[in-house]
Amino acid sequence: MKVVVSCALIDRDGRILLSKRPDDTTMGGLWEFPGGKIETNETAEMAIVRELKEELDIDTHESCLAPVNFSSYQYPDFQILLLLFICRKWQGIPRPLFASKLKWVFANDLRKYDMPKANKDFISNLQDLL
Repeated sequence: MKVVVSCALIDRDGRILLSKRPDDTTMGGLWEFPGGKIETNETAEMAIVRELKEELDIDTHESCLAPVNFSSYQYPDFQILLLLFICRKWQGIPRPLFASKLKWVFANDLRKYDMPKANKDFISNLQDLL
């Protein structure tokens, strides 16, 4: 089972940042909440801080993260446990260092974007929060 962290960055207007996976990767072309794998000796919060820097070139702190939900899903080739955090405070302007595109989306519009199943599981929860 892969344990992966993800983050719903929420801007001042209440929009959530989605990143589009590069076409040449697993689940390429799908939209997701930024994040990635937890490395050895990392907490989930440490992994999110690192992943946001690596993928979006933004800085945040563990104290700015709030755990929201998790999703467990069996894909054909692997099982994933995806942990979702929200973050409303960071430094820098997100830019796509890994993703092919970034897009700020209102919670009510999240279902318009083709996402991996594990990410889709978070939509209702995020809509209730925002």
